[in-house]
Amino acid sequence: MTERALITGVTGFVGRHLCQYLRNQGYEVAGIAHGLPQSLEPWGQLPESRNVLFWNLANPGGPPRDVVDFLGTFRPTVIYHLAAISVPEMCGNTQPTDLAWAVNVEGTRRLVELALSLPEPPRIIFASTSHVYRVSQDGITFVDETYPVQARNPYGQTKLAAEQILQEAYHRDGLPVIIVRAFPHTGPGQSEKMMLAAWAAQFARGDSPIKIHTLQAVIDICDVRDVVRAYRLLAEKGQPGEIYLVGSGIPRTSGHVFRILQGLADPARPVVEIRPGLKYDPIARLDKLTRTTGWKPEIPLETTVKDTYCWWRNCLKRNRIAEH
Repeated sequence: MTERALITGVTGFVGRHLCQYLRNQGYEVAGIAHGLPQSLEPWGQLPESRNVLFWNLANPGGPPRDVVDFLGTFRPTVIYHLAAISVPEMCGNTQPTDLAWAVNVEGTRRLVELALSLPEPPRIIFASTSHVYRVSQDGITFVDETYPVQARNPYGQTKLAAEQILQEAYHRDGLPVIIVRAFPHTGPGQSEKMMLAAWAAQFARGDSPIKIHTLQAVIDICDVRDVVRAYRLLAEKGQPGEIYLVGSGIPRTSGHVFRILQGLADPARPVVEIRPGLKYDPIARLDKLTRTTGWKPEIPLETTVKDTYCWWRNCLKRNRIAEH
């Protein structure tokens, strides 16, 4: 039987990588989007145009009629719920903004209601975040699925609230939900609001000096192409009602990542730290994920950095040509 996947946020960074990967694996793919992507640069894929549906999850009142009718016929076997305001700075300073709550929390509630209305409720893979963890700043902390949650920012608060909605649907209605707490992931096509993409874009544009937050952040960073592979494996082998961490499991400094890029781009370009200082993010323990699926990261960090930088160089080059 052909697997039928529905991806919310299909026009986003992870959504397009996931779409391409699933189509290459023989899935039939449909997607829900807030609107057309701002850029149609050649990274990732979209479903066939007839399978792209438009629904702003922030709007009260549930999905449009065409979405309901389409899904009644398409009957997804799995929903990958990626749609969210996922840039932490866009979710608020101390409390979630109204929009972040409407999209990340109430949008999840509306999606659950839609899934439960289908003739055969599909599995749901929910992309949560490592931002649900607050760790000590005294040194490196490895976390697993049992580590106490304490959201470290409003983005994490919204994701924890959405997790609760999904867990309630699992226990109350039997909806087969799997929660994935994804650690930072990057790669070609990512918005320059995120760390590596911001650096790569600056180098590609010829900016000088390169502005970065700090070279001393200890982070867990993974390639988006490894992450979407984990999502699919969890859809196939994960246990409903469970939580899984997806990351590299390796503590690295932001400075280490930056030096790889700097060596590729321009070792002589001056650099300015605008928020210097030591900072510790949580590092994932992957035992449960590996035991359940056999997954482990496969793409070297050097490849991730190179592909991201090359994408930005090619993107800006095409834009300059188009302008002339």
